[in-house]
Amino acid sequence: MDESAEIVSDGGHEAAAAAAIMDTENGLVEEEKNTDVKVAPALISVHPFEKSVVVAVGSELRLFDLEGDCSVSLKDDSGGPFHSDAIRAITFGAKGRLFVSAGDDKLVKIWATSSWHCARSVSADKRVSAVAISHNGKYVAFADKFGVIWLITLDEDDANRSKVDNKAVPILGHYCSIVTRLEFSPDDRFIASSDRDFKIRITAFPKRPLKGALEIQSFCLGHKDYVSCLSFAHPLGYDHGFLFSGGGDSTVRLWDFFSGLLLATCEVGAKAELLQSTGTKDSYPPVTDLCSSFDGTIIAVAIQSLHGIVLLNCDFSDRTLSVAKVVTLEENYFPTSLASSTFTQRMWTIMGASNHLTPSTTQLPTRIRVISGYCKDRSNDNGYGPTVLEDSEVPGSQKLLSHLQGSPDVTKEDTALAAAAEAVKDMPTVAFDHERLLSDLLLFSGSNLAVFVALIFSVLHSKAKGKLIFTCKAIKY
Repeated sequence: MDESAEIVSDGGHEAAAAAAIMDTENGLVEEEKNTDVKVAPALISVHPFEKSVVVAVGSELRLFDLEGDCSVSLKDDSGGPFHSDAIRAITFGAKGRLFVSAGDDKLVKIWATSSWHCARSVSADKRVSAVAISHNGKYVAFADKFGVIWLITLDEDDANRSKVDNKAVPILGHYCSIVTRLEFSPDDRFIASSDRDFKIRITAFPKRPLKGALEIQSFCLGHKDYVSCLSFAHPLGYDHGFLFSGGGDSTVRLWDFFSGLLLATCEVGAKAELLQSTGTKDSYPPVTDLCSSFDGTIIAVAIQSLHGIVLLNCDFSDRTLSVAKVVTLEENYFPTSLASSTFTQRMWTIMGASNHLTPSTTQLPTRIRVISGYCKDRSNDNGYGPTVLEDSEVPGSQKLLSHLQGSPDVTKEDTALAAAAEAVKDMPTVAFDHERLLSDLLLFSGSNLAVFVALIFSVLHSKAKGKLIFTCKAIKY
């Protein structure tokens, strides 16, 4: 044994190699097992100019074209299959020219929104937990549930050329921690990634990202539980902009991401008076999603157990976050995903979920609510407030809602949505069997006489959180 070094480098190849070793013998990675309960929240994404709305629930993508006032059937010309398992991440990018979907079937599908044909279908090694598209449309990044972040390079004519199984390249890793969200900065100079071990990593993203290792710009550390969502803001007059984050500690935080400095914290669960008792201790429910207005002055926040959203005001000059309003929706409506277009005053919300017990032939119900005027100036109170639109007032009205919400048996819809609400209140996480994993890795390593990289996990119990924390080292023999 001649060398020992902690795996903290910026290259993604070390993480990919580690994952490959763990996947070699007898399915060593828990991510490949079926012991976890697979509950997937329904997701919603809106075109930046509100030309279309996409809903993902289970393995199904539902699309409505607002310009054409009609539903659209997706066409896969890539030669690959449609999604066959829960979709975990969807997003528009490149000013609405591209759309990406990915999830538990290990497929990353890139769609050209001009025709809604699938231009590329890329196979990942592990289940995908997060995706992002660079604003210039040249790259798609995705993260797998082993913590490795991969990059797909797009050609200029991808929208007109079909490709399948193009290999992605690993560029960085969170090493054994599930990545929860990926976001490119507005100028594409940085990529932010968050994980379940409370961390936000800011990585410099050069013009030629595949030439050498990517450099860490900063770590944004301050959350006391997993980080669930991220959103960049670039108001006028600030060179680098700012980053918002939400997490399992029921807070929304404002960061100077360039330096990693925490500027402001808003305890939104406490402000919304959502104290919960678990029998052993009192706590506030986690933030499940957030999105900000174009200038970042208004942030909409979804919280588990809140049948509505919280609107926050952000004052960048004073470095403050404050609650502006709690917008209440009907009882038993708990948004699982939020989306807004760049230049409208509408916030789209959805409630729904799927699990592995749902038959593949069952059309899963969702419920959509749209809030108008959520980011108008409220500096002077003249009786104005955000408005929850009636179904007839929603763009696309009943035609859109019928398609995106599904057409289940109406006698079972309320029951299904109530079950989804309960499931989403306590979303499970992937659990790793660290002791078995360590044992199997040692056995595998001992039988290999060549030069290789072995992973050793030191499992520590955190007294504060009672969760397993582990370090990862590469050792050359």
